Amino acid sequence: MNIELLSVIVPVYKKQKTIQKELESLMQVLDKTSYKYEIVAVIDGTSLDSSYQEAKKVNSSKVRVYGYKNNYGKGQAVRYGMQKAKGDIITFIDSGGDINPQGIVMLLEHMKWYNADIIIGSKLHSASKINYPFNRKVLTYGYYLFVKLLFGLRIRDTQTGLKAYKRKVLEKVLPLLVVKRFSFDIEILAVANYLGFNKIYDAPVEVDMDFGQSSIVGIFTSNGIWGFVHDTLAVWYRMHILNYYENSKNIVKVYDEDLDMYINTGDMKNKGQSIIVLVNNLSAKINYFRNVKK
Repeated sequence: MNIELLSVIVPVYKKQKTIQKELESLMQVLDKTSYKYEIVAVIDGTSLDSSYQEAKKVNSSKVRVYGYKNNYGKGQAVRYGMQKAKGDIITFIDSGGDINPQGIVMLLEHMKWYNADIIIGSKLHSASKINYPFNRKVLTYGYYLFVKLLFGLRIRDTQTGLKAYKRKVLEKVLPLLVVKRFSFDIEILAVANYLGFNKIYDAPVEVDMDFGQSSIVGIFTSNGIWGFVHDTLAVWYRMHILNYYENSKNIVKVYDEDLDMYINTGDMKNKGQSIIVLVNNLSAKINYFRNVKK
Protein backbone atom coordinates (compact mmCIF):
# COMPACT_ATOMS: atom_id res chain seq x y z
CA MET A 1 0.00 0.00 0.00
CA ASN A 2 1.47 3.33 -1.09
CA ILE A 3 0.83 6.50 0.89
CA GLU A 4 0.90 9.50 -1.43
CA LEU A 5 0.08 12.09 1.24
CA LEU A 6 -0.22 11.66 4.98
CA SER A 7 -2.50 14.03 6.88
CA VAL A 8 -1.99 14.44 10.63
CA ILE A 9 -4.78 16.23 12.48
CA VAL A 10 -4.03 17.81 15.84
CA PRO A 11 -7.09 18.92 17.85
CA VAL A 12 -6.11 21.74 20.20
CA TYR A 13 -7.90 22.93 23.32
CA LYS A 14 -6.32 25.66 25.48
CA LYS A 15 -2.69 24.81 24.71
CA GLN A 16 -1.24 28.30 24.23
CA LYS A 17 1.87 27.51 26.30
CA THR A 18 2.84 24.33 24.45
CA ILE A 19 1.24 24.08 21.01
CA GLN A 20 4.05 25.68 19.01
CA LYS A 21 6.62 23.33 20.52
CA GLU A 22 4.31 20.32 20.05
CA LEU A 23 3.78 21.05 16.36
CA GLU A 24 7.50 21.57 15.81
CA SER A 25 8.29 18.30 17.61
CA LEU A 26 5.74 16.50 15.44
CA MET A 27 7.38 17.94 12.34
CA GLN A 28 10.77 16.68 13.50
CA VAL A 29 9.39 13.15 13.77
CA LEU A 30 7.67 13.23 10.38
CA ASP A 31 10.66 14.83 8.65
CA LYS A 32 12.68 11.70 9.48
CA THR A 33 10.25 9.51 7.56
CA SER A 34 9.87 9.09 3.81
CA TYR A 35 6.26 10.27 3.85
CA LYS A 36 5.02 13.44 2.21
CA TYR A 37 2.83 14.96 4.89
CA GLU A 38 0.68 17.83 6.08
CA ILE A 39 -0.26 18.78 9.64
CA VAL A 40 -3.75 20.17 10.21
CA ALA A 41 -4.07 21.89 13.60
CA VAL A 42 -7.63 22.69 14.67
CA ILE A 43 -8.11 25.15 17.53
CA ASP A 44 -11.27 24.13 19.37
CA GLY A 45 -12.25 27.54 20.75
CA THR A 46 -10.16 30.45 19.50
CA SER A 47 -11.85 32.77 22.01
CA LEU A 48 -10.55 30.81 25.01
CA ASP A 49 -6.84 31.63 24.80
CA SER A 50 -4.09 32.44 22.26
CA SER A 51 -3.56 28.86 21.02
CA TYR A 52 -4.43 29.93 17.47
CA GLN A 53 -1.87 32.73 17.44
CA GLU A 54 0.81 30.48 18.96
CA ALA A 55 0.17 27.69 16.45
CA LYS A 56 0.43 30.17 13.57
CA LYS A 57 3.99 30.93 14.67
CA VAL A 58 5.13 27.60 13.24
CA ASN A 59 6.89 28.62 10.07
CA SER A 60 6.21 25.79 7.63
CA SER A 61 4.07 25.27 4.56
CA LYS A 62 3.42 21.75 5.86
CA VAL A 63 1.38 23.10 8.78
CA ARG A 64 -2.11 24.53 8.31
CA VAL A 65 -3.92 26.06 11.26
CA TYR A 66 -7.70 26.37 11.50
CA GLY A 67 -9.97 27.42 14.30
CA TYR A 68 -13.44 28.47 15.32
CA LYS A 69 -14.65 30.68 18.14
CA ASN A 70 -16.55 28.26 20.40
CA ASN A 71 -15.53 25.01 22.08
CA TYR A 72 -17.32 21.97 20.60
CA GLY A 73 -15.16 19.15 21.99
CA LYS A 74 -12.37 17.03 20.55
CA GLY A 75 -14.64 14.96 18.32
CA GLN A 76 -15.93 17.95 16.40
CA ALA A 77 -12.39 19.35 16.11
CA VAL A 78 -11.13 16.08 14.62
CA ARG A 79 -14.07 15.87 12.25
CA TYR A 80 -13.48 19.47 11.17
CA GLY A 81 -9.82 18.64 10.50
CA MET A 82 -10.72 15.50 8.57
CA GLN A 83 -12.84 17.57 6.19
CA LYS A 84 -9.89 19.92 5.62
CA ALA A 85 -7.33 17.12 5.19
CA LYS A 86 -6.06 16.27 1.70
CA GLY A 87 -4.24 13.00 2.40
CA ASP A 88 -5.15 9.48 1.31
CA ILE A 89 -4.27 8.36 4.84
CA ILE A 90 -5.61 10.58 7.62
CA THR A 91 -4.39 10.29 11.19
CA PHE A 92 -4.98 12.25 14.34
CA ILE A 93 -3.02 12.64 17.54
CA ASP A 94 -4.13 14.40 20.70
CA SER A 95 -2.32 17.56 21.67
CA GLY A 96 -0.86 17.81 25.14
CA GLY A 97 2.26 15.72 24.65
CA ASP A 98 0.93 12.64 26.46
CA ILE A 99 1.30 10.43 23.38
CA ASN A 100 4.69 9.92 21.75
CA PRO A 101 4.33 11.07 18.11
CA GLN A 102 6.63 8.23 17.04
CA GLY A 103 3.47 6.16 17.39
CA ILE A 104 2.24 7.60 14.09
CA VAL A 105 5.02 5.75 12.29
CA MET A 106 4.04 2.53 14.08
CA LEU A 107 0.41 2.98 13.03
CA LEU A 108 1.38 3.45 9.40
CA GLU A 109 3.54 0.32 9.40
CA HIS A 110 0.64 -1.67 10.82
CA MET A 111 -1.72 -0.15 8.25
CA LYS A 112 0.53 -1.23 5.38
CA TRP A 113 1.14 -4.67 6.89
CA TYR A 114 -2.57 -5.46 7.33
CA ASN A 115 -3.83 -3.31 4.45
CA ALA A 116 -6.16 -2.05 7.16
CA ASP A 117 -9.11 0.29 6.93
CA ILE A 118 -8.35 1.72 10.38
CA ILE A 119 -5.48 1.36 12.84
CA ILE A 120 -5.88 2.55 16.42
CA GLY A 121 -3.29 3.13 19.09
CA SER A 122 -4.10 0.95 22.10
CA LYS A 123 -2.99 1.31 25.70
CA LEU A 124 -3.92 -2.36 26.17
CA HIS A 125 -1.59 -3.64 23.43
CA SER A 126 1.05 -5.95 24.91
CA ALA A 127 3.88 -3.88 23.41
CA SER A 128 2.59 -0.49 24.61
CA LYS A 129 4.59 1.54 27.10
CA ILE A 130 2.18 3.21 29.49
CA ASN A 131 2.56 5.55 32.45
CA TYR A 132 -1.07 5.43 33.48
CA PRO A 133 -2.69 4.95 36.92
CA PHE A 134 -4.13 1.51 37.68
CA ASN A 135 -7.70 2.77 38.17
CA ARG A 136 -7.60 4.34 34.70
CA LYS A 137 -6.48 1.01 33.26
CA VAL A 138 -9.46 -0.65 34.94
CA LEU A 139 -11.83 1.90 33.42
CA THR A 140 -10.24 1.42 29.99
CA TYR A 141 -10.69 -2.36 30.21
CA GLY A 142 -14.24 -2.00 31.49
CA TYR A 143 -15.16 0.27 28.59
CA TYR A 144 -13.58 -2.23 26.17
CA LEU A 145 -15.92 -4.96 27.48
CA PHE A 146 -18.89 -2.58 27.25
CA VAL A 147 -18.09 -1.69 23.62
CA LYS A 148 -17.48 -5.33 22.69
CA LEU A 149 -20.88 -6.28 24.10
CA LEU A 150 -22.72 -3.50 22.24
CA PHE A 151 -20.95 -3.47 18.88
CA GLY A 152 -18.90 -6.66 18.63
CA LEU A 153 -15.69 -4.69 18.09
CA ARG A 154 -12.63 -6.77 18.88
CA ILE A 155 -10.28 -3.86 19.43
CA ARG A 156 -9.23 -3.40 23.03
CA ASP A 157 -8.97 0.38 23.45
CA THR A 158 -11.10 2.80 21.45
CA GLN A 159 -10.25 5.97 23.37
CA THR A 160 -6.52 6.57 22.94
CA GLY A 161 -6.00 9.75 20.91
CA LEU A 162 -3.96 8.21 18.10
CA LYS A 163 -5.66 6.68 15.05
CA ALA A 164 -5.19 6.29 11.29
CA TYR A 165 -7.89 5.96 8.64
CA LYS A 166 -8.03 5.37 4.91
CA ARG A 167 -9.64 8.33 3.21
CA LYS A 168 -12.31 6.16 1.56
CA VAL A 169 -13.52 5.11 5.01
CA LEU A 170 -13.97 8.69 6.19
CA GLU A 171 -15.72 9.70 2.98
CA LYS A 172 -18.45 7.15 3.75
CA VAL A 173 -18.58 7.54 7.54
CA LEU A 174 -18.20 11.26 8.30
CA PRO A 175 -21.49 12.41 6.67
CA LEU A 176 -23.39 10.06 9.00
CA LEU A 177 -21.87 11.01 12.36
CA VAL A 178 -23.72 12.93 15.06
CA VAL A 179 -20.49 13.62 17.00
CA LYS A 180 -21.48 13.95 20.63
CA ARG A 181 -18.85 15.21 23.08
CA PHE A 182 -18.01 11.82 24.61
CA SER A 183 -18.65 9.34 21.81
CA PHE A 184 -16.79 10.47 18.70
CA ASP A 185 -14.12 7.74 18.84
CA ILE A 186 -16.55 4.88 19.29
CA GLU A 187 -19.11 6.31 16.86
CA ILE A 188 -16.67 6.51 13.97
CA LEU A 189 -15.31 3.00 14.67
CA ALA A 190 -18.72 1.40 15.18
CA VAL A 191 -20.22 3.03 12.07
CA ALA A 192 -17.21 2.10 9.94
CA ASN A 193 -17.51 -1.52 11.09
CA TYR A 194 -21.29 -1.40 10.51
CA LEU A 195 -20.73 -0.23 6.91
CA GLY A 196 -18.32 -3.10 6.21
CA PHE A 197 -14.97 -1.45 6.90
CA ASN A 198 -14.06 -4.15 9.39
CA LYS A 199 -10.32 -4.39 8.85
CA ILE A 200 -9.68 -2.55 12.11
CA TYR A 201 -6.57 -3.40 14.12
CA ASP A 202 -4.67 -1.97 17.05
CA ALA A 203 -1.03 -0.99 17.43
CA PRO A 204 1.22 -0.22 20.42
CA VAL A 205 1.58 3.30 21.75
CA GLU A 206 3.75 5.10 24.26
CA VAL A 207 1.73 7.19 26.71
CA ASP A 208 3.13 9.26 29.56
CA MET A 209 0.06 10.82 31.07
CA ASP A 210 0.54 14.13 32.87
CA PHE A 211 -2.67 14.55 34.83
CA GLY A 212 -1.72 18.08 35.76
CA GLN A 213 -1.74 19.19 32.12
CA SER A 214 -3.79 16.64 30.23
CA SER A 215 -7.00 17.87 28.64
CA ILE A 216 -8.76 14.51 29.15
CA VAL A 217 -8.70 14.40 32.94
CA GLY A 218 -12.33 15.48 33.14
CA ILE A 219 -13.52 12.28 31.46
CA PHE A 220 -12.63 10.34 34.61
CA THR A 221 -15.07 12.25 36.82
CA SER A 222 -18.50 10.79 37.55
CA ASN A 223 -20.01 13.15 34.98
CA GLY A 224 -17.41 12.11 32.43
CA ILE A 225 -18.03 8.40 32.96
CA TRP A 226 -21.80 8.93 32.77
CA GLY A 227 -21.26 10.92 29.57
CA PHE A 228 -19.36 8.03 28.01
CA VAL A 229 -22.03 5.49 28.97
CA HIS A 230 -24.90 7.72 27.82
CA ASP A 231 -23.38 8.73 24.49
CA THR A 232 -22.16 5.19 23.71
CA LEU A 233 -25.63 3.77 24.32
CA ALA A 234 -26.97 6.54 22.06
CA VAL A 235 -24.75 5.32 19.21
CA TRP A 236 -26.08 1.79 19.75
CA TYR A 237 -29.74 2.86 19.68
CA ARG A 238 -29.24 5.04 16.60
CA MET A 239 -27.60 2.07 14.89
CA HIS A 240 -29.89 -0.78 15.92
CA ILE A 241 -33.22 0.86 16.79
CA LEU A 242 -33.42 3.88 14.48
CA ASN A 243 -31.30 2.54 11.59
CA TYR A 244 -29.94 6.08 11.59
CA TYR A 245 -26.67 5.27 9.82
CA GLU A 246 -28.21 3.44 6.87
CA ASN A 247 -29.41 6.40 4.80
CA SER A 248 -28.06 9.95 4.99
CA LYS A 249 -31.19 11.22 3.23
CA ASN A 250 -33.17 10.71 6.44
CA ILE A 251 -30.71 12.72 8.56
CA VAL A 252 -31.50 16.30 9.60
CA LYS A 253 -28.59 18.69 9.08
CA VAL A 254 -28.13 22.32 10.07
CA TYR A 255 -25.56 24.85 8.99
CA ASP A 256 -23.25 26.03 11.78
CA GLU A 257 -21.81 29.46 10.98
CA ASP A 258 -18.99 29.12 13.51
CA LEU A 259 -17.80 25.80 12.06
CA ASP A 260 -18.74 26.91 8.53
CA MET A 261 -20.15 23.49 7.72
CA TYR A 262 -23.28 21.39 8.01
CA ILE A 263 -23.59 19.20 11.10
CA ASN A 264 -26.00 16.41 11.93
CA THR A 265 -28.49 17.19 14.68
CA GLY A 266 -29.28 13.58 15.54
CA ASP A 267 -32.89 14.11 14.37
CA MET A 268 -34.50 12.26 11.47
CA LYS A 269 -36.98 13.11 8.73
CA ASN A 270 -38.89 9.82 8.95
CA LYS A 271 -40.94 8.02 11.63
CA GLY A 272 -37.79 7.42 13.66
CA GLN A 273 -38.13 10.99 14.95
CA SER A 274 -40.98 9.99 17.28
CA ILE A 275 -38.65 7.49 18.98
CA ILE A 276 -35.94 10.15 19.24
CA VAL A 277 -38.33 12.55 20.99
CA LEU A 278 -39.36 9.82 23.45
CA VAL A 279 -35.76 8.87 24.25
CA ASN A 280 -34.67 12.51 24.57
CA ASN A 281 -37.45 13.16 27.08
CA LEU A 282 -36.44 10.10 29.09
CA SER A 283 -32.79 11.14 29.02
CA ALA A 284 -33.69 14.64 30.20
CA LYS A 285 -35.59 13.18 33.17
CA ILE A 286 -32.65 10.95 34.11
CA ASN A 287 -30.26 13.90 34.01
CA TYR A 288 -32.68 15.95 36.10
CA PHE A 289 -32.82 13.35 38.87
CA ARG A 290 -29.03 12.94 38.75
CA ASN A 291 -28.61 16.68 39.28
CA VAL A 292 -31.22 16.76 42.06
CA LYS A 293 -29.33 14.07 43.98
CA LYS A 294 -26.19 16.21 43.86
